[in-house]
Amino acid sequence: MISIPATIVGPRVRWRIFSILVGFASIVYFQQRAISIAAERIMPELSLSQMQIGWLQWAVVLGYGLLQFPGGLLGQRIGSRRALTAIMLVAVAMCVATPLAPYLLHGTTLFVALFMTQFVLGIAHAPFMPVCAGTMEAWLPPGRWALAQGIHTLGCQVGAAIAPPALVLLTAAFGWQRALLVASVPPLLLIAVWAWYGRDTPREHPSVSRQELAELGGTDAVAPEGRVSLDRIRRILSNRSILMLTISYVSMNYVFYLLSTWTFLYLVQERHLTALESGFRGSLPPLGAAIGAGLGGILTDALCRRFGIAWGFRIVPLVALPIAGVALLVATWSPGAGLAVGALTLAYLAVELNEAAYWAGTMRIAQADSMAATGVLNTGGNAGGWIGIPIVAWLSGHGLWGTAFVIGFGCALAAAAAWFWIDTSRPLGEPRPA
Repeated sequence: MISIPATIVGPRVRWRIFSILVGFASIVYFQQRAISIAAERIMPELSLSQMQIGWLQWAVVLGYGLLQFPGGLLGQRIGSRRALTAIMLVAVAMCVATPLAPYLLHGTTLFVALFMTQFVLGIAHAPFMPVCAGTMEAWLPPGRWALAQGIHTLGCQVGAAIAPPALVLLTAAFGWQRALLVASVPPLLLIAVWAWYGRDTPREHPSVSRQELAELGGTDAVAPEGRVSLDRIRRILSNRSILMLTISYVSMNYVFYLLSTWTFLYLVQERHLTALESGFRGSLPPLGAAIGAGLGGILTDALCRRFGIAWGFRIVPLVALPIAGVALLVATWSPGAGLAVGALTLAYLAVELNEAAYWAGTMRIAQADSMAATGVLNTGGNAGGWIGIPIVAWLSGHGLWGTAFVIGFGCALAAAAAWFWIDTSRPLGEPRPA
């Protein structure tokens, strides 16, 4: 008698786990955009300059970037369930502390306190993307990594798109401080769900059936390894493809932070929109980015099947990044606000088309060391913010928005060129052919 394997009824547990990661991604990007959107009210009420707002934004990126690699190592050590629960709770605490600080402090002391809340928020968020990458690597088959990274980034940009209209409306109703406090509460529910339902690997989850394990290959062959030896760290840091991915990501993320951090103020100051108009029109570029992120994952997976792993990961960045750079120039030189918003939306869409290639490509190379390796990658990504945010803050504060956008054009081209030296088809430790 031939036995027929049992079928799985309902969604796979792996996609439920992944959906929670996408929800967290939306929350993280909402939290990171809050201070930029509230800046239009914060500056006159707290007597802060635009440069000081730039330093507050920079504080998030500084903390976020410094702890990427250590955060990835910590995630591999303690597991994604505990890591994500802890970092999201700390992030909520900092989001609550930011609007409360002006009730207690004033002047320089207040600015220092605001800087520290943003810095600690960045530290809390730092392990998030590497830990999520390691979780996807443990829970999903390699052929779905690019798609998963694309959808995950889509979730990030949905949070970024929701933030401007939501916070503008809440601010109009309650003031910026109460608006930020109200927005801090909903994430607690998802944190509770993850702490209860999340697991580090499929084998640890009581609801994962033998049939689902069989679909995943029956074993956790590439599950994140807890102990990372010095030799493995050395191999990660000396791998040419990971190094070039990181350098490319530095350049791309100047453009990313230009679009994600400064679009709202650009539309208010340079295009002379009201705060409400800027809030709603400012949600269009993140929506374009969300579409780009989802499409990028689909395209990268399809191109890998058609052209192989190495060129399958290269093609999207080589095409999309120059398009993003040209769109920045169109936004700068366009005569009307409508065309400028359209060009910014196209630029952001083109930038986010590449996220799946960067993140899934690093996972392809690093395999079981994905948390640590993507920590290196995103350290580079945030270095783009460390460099770019003060530059844009100074240039925009002096009315030189066009110069900031032209620099973005150059960075987009440099990011694309680096992909000629990246080979995602060769895992860590595999020697190069002679």
